[in-house]
Amino acid sequence: MSSAILRNEAVDLEGTEDMEDEIPVVICAAAGRMGAAIAAVNSIYSNTDSNVLFYVVGLKNGIPHIRKWIENSALKDIKFKIVEFNPMVLKGKIRPDAARPELLQPLNFVRFYLPLLIHEHEKVIYLDDDVIVQGDIQDLFDTKLARGHAAAFSDDCDLPSTHEMVRSVGMQNTYMGFLDYRKQTIRDLGVSPSTCSFNPGVIVANMTEWKHQRITKQLEKWMQKNVEENLYSSTLAGGVATSPMLIVFRGKYSPINPLWHIRHLGWSPDARYSEHFLHDAKLLHWNGRYKPWDYPSVHTDLWEKWFVPDPSGTFKLIRPNS
Repeated sequence: MSSAILRNEAVDLEGTEDMEDEIPVVICAAAGRMGAAIAAVNSIYSNTDSNVLFYVVGLKNGIPHIRKWIENSALKDIKFKIVEFNPMVLKGKIRPDAARPELLQPLNFVRFYLPLLIHEHEKVIYLDDDVIVQGDIQDLFDTKLARGHAAAFSDDCDLPSTHEMVRSVGMQNTYMGFLDYRKQTIRDLGVSPSTCSFNPGVIVANMTEWKHQRITKQLEKWMQKNVEENLYSSTLAGGVATSPMLIVFRGKYSPINPLWHIRHLGWSPDARYSEHFLHDAKLLHWNGRYKPWDYPSVHTDLWEKWFVPDPSGTFKLIRPNS
């Protein structure tokens, strides 16, 4: 099955001892926004002495571009594997949705298939491409997962300092914002609509538990149910990749240190955090429509310091005077 979904390129790994202290980090590189993945990778690589192996996941037509960008830039010394994701695996599992078509991008669903990418490692970090890391990734990797938990996420009620931002832009932080409680299938879950949601843009995952609990199969089941019954849609808060995860992991995930996922930087072109608060953050996430490589957006300086220009000149930042 895995060969149909992913084409994994060989990489020269220096022996098993080296692998044991390796930190695998999965990041997707989507056409049209590859500069995001590049900035994320650079921020991680620049802020750690740990042995990081980047799994850079793309669709077939984008892979030559991302490879050239890494090999012909300041990132040429990173350790990485390029992995091709075959979108055919999603056939019949995604409901067409015109509201936010970008959320249906096949790479949004790579996080559902982590064990098919990662064979050698027990523990893996998955990051959305619209993040930058200001701390040492080793600290995030050291997140403790409770027995029986396949993943750790950031709880959407975990950080009082972000609550005002959440209220000011009308953002959802409960299950009611992601699932359609008018549907009997959702009510049958027995989850209160006011239950705190979590954000799957930063994941620390245990591959053994994930496989044991057949998490990928469970996620696919709920994708299929949504196609049939329209249980959630991208007109709700978080689009189509978050909702199945909220269902499958409900009550069964460990917490990530809140400073390792300061989010909502992309929810409004003018709602800003204090500079002091952002300075202390270990990871910043521009989830929402307003991305830091685009215009308008906020706190772009914190993102742009990690951006590595595209040697081919194809990807360009959008700025007010550009």
